[in-house]
Amino acid sequence: MHTLQVVFLTVMVFFVIVTIHEWGHFFFAKRAGILVREFAIGFGPKLFSVKRGETRYTLRLVPAGGFVRMAGEDPELVEVQPGQTIAVRLNGDKVTRFYLDRLDERSNVLRGEVETIDIENRLRLTMNVDGVSETYSVDPKALLIAKGKETQIAPLDRQFGSKTLGQRAMAIVAGPMMNFVLAFVLFAAYYQMAGVQLENPDHLLIGDVLPGKPAAEAHLKSGDVIDSINGTKIGIDYDKMIAMIGKSAGVPLTIGVIRDGQPLSFKITPQLDPSSGEGKVGITAAFPTRPAKLGETFTLAGKAMKTMTVSIIQGFKNLIIGNFKLDDLGGPVRTAQVTSQIAEQGITELTSWAALLSLYLGIFNLLPIPALDGSRLLFIGLEAVRGRPVDPNRESMVHFIGFAMLMLLMLAVTYNDILRLVRGEH
Repeated sequence: MHTLQVVFLTVMVFFVIVTIHEWGHFFFAKRAGILVREFAIGFGPKLFSVKRGETRYTLRLVPAGGFVRMAGEDPELVEVQPGQTIAVRLNGDKVTRFYLDRLDERSNVLRGEVETIDIENRLRLTMNVDGVSETYSVDPKALLIAKGKETQIAPLDRQFGSKTLGQRAMAIVAGPMMNFVLAFVLFAAYYQMAGVQLENPDHLLIGDVLPGKPAAEAHLKSGDVIDSINGTKIGIDYDKMIAMIGKSAGVPLTIGVIRDGQPLSFKITPQLDPSSGEGKVGITAAFPTRPAKLGETFTLAGKAMKTMTVSIIQGFKNLIIGNFKLDDLGGPVRTAQVTSQIAEQGITELTSWAALLSLYLGIFNLLPIPALDGSRLLFIGLEAVRGRPVDPNRESMVHFIGFAMLMLLMLAVTYNDILRLVRGEH
């Protein structure tokens, strides 16, 4: 597979997994009537930004996730205060725009000093214009304009906090839920592409042929039947094949295969793999398969979800009890490196890996760690028990501290990933 194609597929895996997660938040927030200010992929400085309707869609520099910014999820900043001189633009008797700076440059506006303003409940503005007190209604989609930025006001009924516990919980849990749905669909697609292993196989096949390795240079192909090595029949003895190749680093081997019913032999010299100290030719073995039936496709996808979920949770358990080293953790760099390696093996293996990443992202986001979806669900649960919400400022501070800690951890593992790449480790 060409390098450009590998890079494209690697980027697409991350883009699809993060986008489907954020789309879950976005869809159920909009369905509940919440104003969604921004739908972002990535963090940090904006690379691309476009506004459609009420929402700004952005692509940001750091590809370490994304976010959907809902009005009222964090405390709203009320930028207009009594005594402040502003300019407003009217459509009939309704205020559609508030201008908070550069007032002399605004045309077709009304200037005055704010006496009272309520842009959350009553949607009313009383302003002193040339010594006369005037009251205006405010359009529920009016814009606040300052420092070149437009911010749509959020009446209380458009804010996250005004919605029922169920609506808020659904808007939060929908992100991980969509990752689980995507993982299931991708696992099902994988079994449709890879098939199901035969119950009583009598031979091994060459699965993947890694580019640039001895097997690829000798023109072995995926799907070839592995018949023999140096005249010794292999049958279905995978361990025998690995052992014979592993002991022959730098020593030529004759590998016999059957292709399209015709026996062929290839002279191949295994390369020494520094990490294992054994010879490698750059192939994976696979058992013969049959097409998966529709019903068993769903069954197998469900089993894969269960198995991988148990494995991921066990990994988190080891992390919590401290049974890990920094090298066991991987950040975006290491994940991208592994994804690109799997992309080289073909779309089938990449589909399985993408399913695993989507499942991992869904589970990880449900952990009760500040700034993650699990933490926000925890605060909603506390509100249900207490009968009243936690102070929004305190909740925001918890999430801010949690986000900062996550970013520090991300920097640490990314730095470690880069050192590993420099040292040539995998």
